[in-house]
Amino acid sequence: MRTLHVADDIVPIGEFKTHASELLRRLHANRRPLVITQNGRPAAVVLTPEEFDALGYREFVKAKIKAGIESAAGGEALSVDKAREHFAARRKARASGRAR
Repeated sequence: MRTLHVADDIVPIGEFKTHASELLRRLHANRRPLVITQNGRPAAVVLTPEEFDALGYREFVKAKIKAGIESAAGGEALSVDKAREHFAARRKARASGRAR
């Protein structure tokens, strides 16, 4: 996501209502979020669908990394040798037609 430009990317709700098509075209062209204000305070942030998806994916990855770190800290992690044994057994089971 690109950096917000305060002078260009913060608009009052009335301006957004009046110029929505133009502002959405600009949003897609410059790939920066658009902050909509109401009574002088931030009320909403508009993103492209691609930026929204990327944001969700980043959160998913961060959650998985955090879970992995917590698992390793809690002693739930497998050693490299145990992991190799585990996956070798899975490959062998799949090759013989009985997946685990």
